[in-house]
Parts: sequence; structure tokens; C-alpha cells
Amino acid sequence: MSASRSSLAALTLGAIGVVYGDIGTSVLYAVKEIFGSGHVPFTHANVYGILSILFWTLTVIVSLKYVVLVLRADNNGEGGLIAMLALASTAVKDRPALRQALLAIGIFGTALFYGDGVITPAISVLSAVEGLEVISPHFRHYVVPITLLVLFVLFAVQKRGTGGIGRFFGPITLAWFLTIAALGVSQIVGHPEILGALNPVHALRFMWAQPGTTFIILGAVVLCVTGAEALYADLGHFGKRPIRLAWFSVVMPCLTLNYFGQGALLLEDPAAVKNPFFNMAPGWLLLPLVVMATMATVIASQALITGAFSVTKQAIQLGYLPRLKILHTSVKHTGQIYMPFVNWSLFVAILLAVVMFKSSSNLAAAYGIAVTLDMLITTVLTFFVVRYSWKYPLWVCVAATGFFFLVDLAFFSSNLLKLFAGGWFPLLIGGAVFTLMMTWKQGRALMHEKQHAESIELNSFLDALFMAPPARVEGTAVFLTADADTVPNALLHNLKHNKVLHEQNLFVTVRSHEVPWIGLDKRLQIEPLGHDCWQVTVNYGFKNDLDLPEALSAMRGRGCDLGPMTTSYFLSRDVVVPTIGSGMAPWREKLFAQMHHNASAAAEFLNLPSNAVIELGSKVEI
Repeated sequence: MSASRSSLAALTLGAIGVVYGDIGTSVLYAVKEIFGSGHVPFTHANVYGILSILFWTLTVIVSLKYVVLVLRADNNGEGGLIAMLALASTAVKDRPALRQALLAIGIFGTALFYGDGVITPAISVLSAVEGLEVISPHFRHYVVPITLLVLFVLFAVQKRGTGGIGRFFGPITLAWFLTIAALGVSQIVGHPEILGALNPVHALRFMWAQPGTTFIILGAVVLCVTGAEALYADLGHFGKRPIRLAWFSVVMPCLTLNYFGQGALLLEDPAAVKNPFFNMAPGWLLLPLVVMATMATVIASQALITGAFSVTKQAIQLGYLPRLKILHTSVKHTGQIYMPFVNWSLFVAILLAVVMFKSSSNLAAAYGIAVTLDMLITTVLTFFVVRYSWKYPLWVCVAATGFFFLVDLAFFSSNLLKLFAGGWFPLLIGGAVFTLMMTWKQGRALMHEKQHAESIELNSFLDALFMAPPARVEGTAVFLTADADTVPNALLHNLKHNKVLHEQNLFVTVRSHEVPWIGLDKRLQIEPLGHDCWQVTVNYGFKNDLDLPEALSAMRGRGCDLGPMTTSYFLSRDVVVPTIGSGMAPWREKLFAQMHHNASAAAEFLNLPSNAVIELGSKVEI
């Protein structure tokens, strides 16, 4: 019993550090942006109204939508938009048109994650370092350079992995939450009447009296729920109970106390609106608070970078992105990976964001569209999961998701007002990634069609081959093919040039499925073809680590010996040639050909031993 309690405590502490780092740093800029916009006249009634809106936004979007409803939609214990997409698409697999539409919507939401992933570290670290301006205006010129230096160091250490420092994330973030709660309490003590803003009447009164202003400021209010998607995305790492426990016992109370503390400060000193968070602190605490805020934002950014690696890996395995170099940074935890291309692409985009927008206030104008559109997509996918996977009646599904849909739609519509003020930036990034993902998916489908049309049926080919068999040589040959039941090009080239066949031959197809994990008991499907030949399908979930030699080692007890010194892996290295005619637009075919050319080697992706791989090239016209 005590062991399970200590495990729950450890998981809850970990969830505070990883899941809630992003939402925990939103106190740095949310109130500042709402009142700094100039749309809200500064009155006591408006301070109460805004605080009430903030509290009930946290309650409705985070507590009710994500913590209560969306966390229930786990895919074999895993969460995140890709896991939700897999659930929804599987639930409507008997409706092909609807399934295709849901896949496109879900993949667009996944692409938007990268747009959000650029803005969030930029605005978080900038807002923390801007605390220096409260200490002295002379520090203003150093804010952007220090921000860029902090971000560069953060991205530079990614290749070393986060295992060593990751254990400190929870305690540091917990200390951050306790600090922001203490700051809030220090102000609330002077104006305890501010707690009356917990009453939703203040929010409703504000919205009723100023509907136009309410609609406009929703674009800034949404800043208080930055990182809400992380609750669901990190479900597989921590589980529902620790995430829920962390939210209701630590995160929400501390956030509420800080927001209400900022409100109390504004009642006392309206001039503090320039930076209400840092103005809550006494002078002697400012510098340590800036350092602590920077650490908290770095941890929040770290969680997002790790999420980008994970999402990219999942998208690759589902066939929406080309293979990229993946390095494992931990021998104990398979999920800890580093992807150099993703890491430095994110850094360059974040660097552009910081240099272009220069302040957290300017970045706030760019923030919101991507995250609210992602929230809207999550709600839509949740409807289809509740309706078609859980089989609830239609009225229950509409009741469960309809209210959240309207709330998300209101936030998204308000954020559209910021489109030309900077909202285009994350949309541009998301749109570019979506174009790459759909081009890759469609290009692979065209390649498969072309290769299938020109392929030879495997069984009949082997029957003909063994009527006058070539010379057999010792060892095992593993021929990889994307299309089961057809003859791999590598086999044809090997017979043509080397005129030999190995003693044992495996025709292997690797399949990634729309489930997070596939256990070892379901890893292999084996069909004997006679003459010491086997057709093997290797099944992986989109979160499994691919290791083909390890998977095929299970063949040893089935009459096939795969000794490391006697096994050779034959791969076909296809060169894509774009052609005018059917298929994709010429520019997309050229883009696909370039992506295919730059994809990392299949041998590396499947963890094949480099000294046992033979690649034989062929051209494919699409």
C-alpha cells in the first residue's frame, strides 16, 4: 500500500513538472495582455469580471473538458492528438469518406502542434526574461539577446538527453507553483474581497454589459490555458490519476491564487498593469524571481520539445513523414529520443519568432489561433469517439461535446482577429508541415500503386524459380518489401547480378498500425512458403521502437536461424522520378522526390546492423 502511494506521489510530482510547466508559466503574461490591450476600461467591476472569466475559463476548458472528459478517451493508455485520431478513425472505419475527412482534420491538428511549439517557448522565455525590465529599464536592450542565449543552450543540450536533469523538473516546478501561490496570497491579504470574483455572476455581468469587448479579449484570455493539450498528450507517461490529482491539488489552486493576487494588486495600484506578475514581488525578490521564472519556462519549453520529438516519431511510423534520424538518449527509457533535424528546425523557427516579434506582448498577438484550432479539433474528434467507439446515444454525444465545441469556437473566432497582427505565423508553420505530411502520404501511395502494378506475385515466382533453382549459399537473407505477397526488387536484382539464393530466405514487410503499442505476442505473422522460405509481417504500434533484428529473433524457435554473422539484409533503395501526367501537381511530385531522397536510410530506422546491409537501387516514376 505504501509503495503504491509513493509511486502515485512520484508520478504526481512528475506530472507537475512535465504536464503543467506550460500552463504554470501563463501567469507571467495572461493578465498583462488582457489589460494591456487597451480594450478593457480600468474599473473595479472590470477587474472582478476579468478574474472571474479567467477562473471559469480554467474550470470549463481544463477541469471539465480535458481533466474530466478528454482524459477518458485513452488509446490503450495513450493520449495526444494522434492517439485520439487513431481512436476516431478506427471507430468510423466502415465509413471511408468520413474516415478520410477525420484523418485530414487530425493530421492538420498535428501539424498545428508545430506552430504552437514555436510560439510557446518564445513567449514563455521572453516573458520571464522581461522581468529584468521591472528591476531596471536599462535592461530592456538585453532581453532579446538573453532570451536567445537561454533558448540556444536549451536546444544545444537536447542531444545529451534529459534523463539526468529530468528528475529535477518536478521539484523545481512544484517550487514555482508554491512561489506564485505565495505571491498571490501576499496581495490577496490586503484585498480579500477580490475572492468574490470566484462567483460566475461577475463574469456573466461583464459579458452581458460588454459583449463586443468580451469577444475581443477572449484572444488574450486563452493565454491562461496554454498547454492544456499537454494534459492529454502526456497521458501515457503518467496516467489519469496523477494528472488529475496534480491539477486539483496543486496546479489549479496555485494558478487561481496568483491570478487573484494580480487582480488585488491592480485594485491597489493600477500602474502595475505594465507587468502585474513581477510587480507583485518586493524589490529584493525580483532577481531570484526572474531566475526562477526563466527556469520554469525552460522546463515548460523542454516538455514541448520532447513532445515534438515524440509526435514526429509517431507521424513517421503512421506514414505521414519521411524517416528522420532518431537517437536514443537513454539505455533505460525507450521513449527518450533526440531528433537532430526536428530540434534545430524548431530552434531556427523560434529564433525567427523572437527576433521578429521582440516582446511577449507582440508574440501574444501571434499566439492563440493554433492552440484554439487544436482544441476545436480535439473536441470534434472526441465527438466521434464518444458516438462511434463508446456507442453512446446521439443526444448524449451532442450534450457532452456540443457545449465545449461552442466555447472552443468562440475562442477560435476571437483569435482570428489577431490573424494579421501575427496569428499568420503559427498558421504558416502548421500549413507548411501539413503540406509536407499530405505530400509524403500521397506520394507513398502513388509509389505503392506504381510498384504494385509492376510487381510479380511471390508464390508463383518461387514455384517457377525452384523448378530450376539457382545455386544456394549459406546464411539467411532478409528481403524487405513494402508490399506483401509480391517479389521484392532486391531479390530480382540479387538473382540477376549474383545468380545465387541463400539457404534461408525471409520476405519481410513492416507494418505500423493505428494503435500505440503492439505486444511481442502479436509482433510477428509468419507464413511458410516452402524451400526454407518464409513470408513475415512485423507489426508495430505508432509508439513502439522499431528494431527488426530483435523482432526477427523470435524466428529462431521456428526452424529459421538468424545468426548475427550469417544474416544479410537486402533493401531496395528507390529513386523517385517525377513525371508529368496523373498523380500530384508537378511541384508536389518534385517536393516528394526531394523528401524521399533526403529521408534517412531504412537500415538505420529499423536498427539493422550496418555491416550486414546490402542496398540495391531501382527507379520509380510517379
